[in-house]
Amino acid sequence: MVEAAAKEPIAVDKLSYTEASRELDAIVEYFEQREVDVDVLVSRLERATTLIDELDRRLRQTRTQVEELVPRLDALAGDVATDDDRDDGDDDDD
Repeated sequence: MVEAAAKEPIAVDKLSYTEASRELDAIVEYFEQREVDVDVLVSRLERATTLIDELDRRLRQTRTQVEELVPRLDALAGDVATDDDRDDGDDDDD
């Protein structure tokens, strides 16, 4: 019996964060089994390392984006509050 050729995995950068995380979870589950196939051990470890690196890169990138956006949102919220204060003052002209 001839086994089908292993399907080439999708490039990690083409996976969504959730897909990459699920694949990493599946690899971890594989290693938690009592018997690990030595023939695939290194390839799974390499793939896991690549997934971890990509997930970490995306988290750091997202953190940077959030740190850049929060001050902008705070500034906009401050502008809205200032506009609301001005509107409240105009109502007292009666």
